[in-house]
Amino acid sequence: MRAFVCGVFLICMATGCGSASQNQAISIDDVPKNLLEIAKEKLPDVTFDQAVRKSNGVLEVRGKDKKGKVRDVEFSKTGEVVEIE
Repeated sequence: MRAFVCGVFLICMATGCGSASQNQAISIDDVPKNLLEIAKEKLPDVTFDQAVRKSNGVLEVRGKDKKGKVRDVEFSKTGEVVEIE
C-alpha cells in the first residue's frame, strides 16, 4: 500500500495539475527598444539577454548583474513596469 501511495504521488508530481503554463521565450531582439531602455534605466548594472512572454501578457526581461545574480524587470501589456526583481 505504501508503495502504491508513493507511486501515485510521484506520478502527480511528474505530470503536474494539468494547468500547463503558456510562457513563451522570445528573442531579446524582439523586445521593444523602449522597454529594453526602461529596463536598463531601472537596473543599469544588468546585461539583459533573455525575454519571456507570460500567459497573462506580462513581458519579463532577464539578465545578470556584475556578480552573476539573475535580475528581471516585468512589464504589463501596456508597457508599465509591474515588478523589478
